[in-house]
Amino acid sequence: MATTSAVGGSQIDVQSLVAQLVAADRATPDAQIQRQTSQVTTQISALGQLMGSMSSFRSALSSLKTVDVFSTRTASSSSDTTLGVSAGAKAVPGSYDIEVIQLAKAQQISSTAFVDGATTVVGTGTLTVSVGGKSFDVTIDSSNSTLAGIRDAINGAADNTGVRATLVTGTAGSRLVLSSSETGAANKIEVAVDSDDGLDQIAYTEGAINYDVIKPAQDAIVSIANAQSTSATNTIDKAIDGVTLTLKAETTEESGPVTISVGYDTTGVNTRIKNFVTAYNSLMSQIGKLRSYDATTKTAGPMLGDSLLTSIESQLRTALSTPATGQPQGFQTLASIGITTQLDGTLGIDDTKLQKALTGNFEAVGKLFGSETGVGAVMFKKADDLLKSGGAIENRSKNLTDRQKDIQKRKDDLDERMLVLQKAYTAQFTRLDTLLSSLQVTSSYLSQQIESLPKMNGK
Repeated sequence: MATTSAVGGSQIDVQSLVAQLVAADRATPDAQIQRQTSQVTTQISALGQLMGSMSSFRSALSSLKTVDVFSTRTASSSSDTTLGVSAGAKAVPGSYDIEVIQLAKAQQISSTAFVDGATTVVGTGTLTVSVGGKSFDVTIDSSNSTLAGIRDAINGAADNTGVRATLVTGTAGSRLVLSSSETGAANKIEVAVDSDDGLDQIAYTEGAINYDVIKPAQDAIVSIANAQSTSATNTIDKAIDGVTLTLKAETTEESGPVTISVGYDTTGVNTRIKNFVTAYNSLMSQIGKLRSYDATTKTAGPMLGDSLLTSIESQLRTALSTPATGQPQGFQTLASIGITTQLDGTLGIDDTKLQKALTGNFEAVGKLFGSETGVGAVMFKKADDLLKSGGAIENRSKNLTDRQKDIQKRKDDLDERMLVLQKAYTAQFTRLDTLLSSLQVTSSYLSQQIESLPKMNGK
């Protein structure tokens, strides 16, 4: 019976025997632990699926949960190349004809020509350059007294308030061109000179004959509803409440005024409402799968009979059917705007009825969802409460994690017990094997003695 894996006196395969006995002792608790581990893992996975669907549902509600999210407006222009338009929450839907009488411009002036060009020595002293009431000083000395040097000194001034200088050279010589970086009539350029050495050729005030005005400093002017509005820039945001105009070109008698239209964003809101319905149906479908039971295969969903699913479903369905307070007739429930519960518990949309509600009373639809008692606000809060820290879903997740840790501890404890048992069995059967080996030796000796008896009798 001896084998190469035997221990002690090689009479018993101790290792194999111990392994079988330990496996037999371990089988029942190990099967229970594996079964419970599988159950908890399945439930954790199911809870993760529920959380994913609930998070998507909450995200869909985030664009419907307050009245403010319904304040987006659409704005269009009959000529985007002439006049751009955007509208904010305070813009009142309507149509306006706008004439762009004048664009805002930044002033640009050009000095008389200096025959010797960029290297012309102009003079020394101090230039005080101002624009829009802000000024900076430029010191001109022998190192930068040429026309090019003056240009570089202006551009390089650390406190330059927004005047750029360049040289334009033609057949008559080079001219110093000064440009303001800011549009508007208030942003006129002036150059004062403190010098008695020829630098006064660079001086400029309005009307000076030693400069030509290439571009005047002027404000933008628009005419809306027989009222003129002005702006230092080509962006006007105070002419019409909540509307920002971007001027790009002047209108003419031939082109006529530009028509802008401001309206409610019914298309965008329609899309958001449909996204909400899709997310709700997806959540209900997920809940249905988690609590399902297939009678044919006798297969149950991982959360069949779970009170958490029942609670979630009950809360959401109650919120769906509860009328919003303070609403006009025909805008108190989702059903009144074409969103109804189907036989299978999902939501269906009557597109025609929904669009009619949006165009008929957009603000009422907004309050139906976003007011304090609105469907969107109430359902978002319920979804958020379920998902937030300390909520029902997190608490369930924590319980499952605790169970998982407890099962792992039981497995670790079982491993330790089996190790102790293995050592005990090994010691026990090793002693038995040693005893059997000793008995075998004694048996062999006795056999030899018995075999020698006839020989002794023969004497």
